[in-house]
Amino acid sequence: MDSPTQNTSLQRLQNVEKRIVRVLELAGGVMDELANPTGPRKEFINNHCCEFMKMIKDIQMTLRDEIKSACEYRPFEKCDYSSRISNEICCKKLEYVLSQLDAMKQTIDEYQLTI
Repeated sequence: MDSPTQNTSLQRLQNVEKRIVRVLELAGGVMDELANPTGPRKEFINNHCCEFMKMIKDIQMTLRDEIKSACEYRPFEKCDYSSRISNEICCKKLEYVLSQLDAMKQTIDEYQLTI
């Protein structure tokens, strides 16, 4: 069971959504700074770009983990349906082989009676 301190997948995705909003704010801030009539401040742009890149990387890693986690989810993992069907198919095949062997035995017996 998940402890209360662990985030659910939905909570992690909501946090990603908030980080995406922040990334867009950073990008907008850089665009505003670049459009500044007095010229852009290099330190401001550098700080925003570094934060932007760090957040993009974090978002990418979180989304990759969530996709991987979703792919690992198997709701029917403990279901024995496929193994039961395989067993039934094997039983039917075995019954068929036995009937063929019985038919072969009967043919051999009939042949031996004619000799």
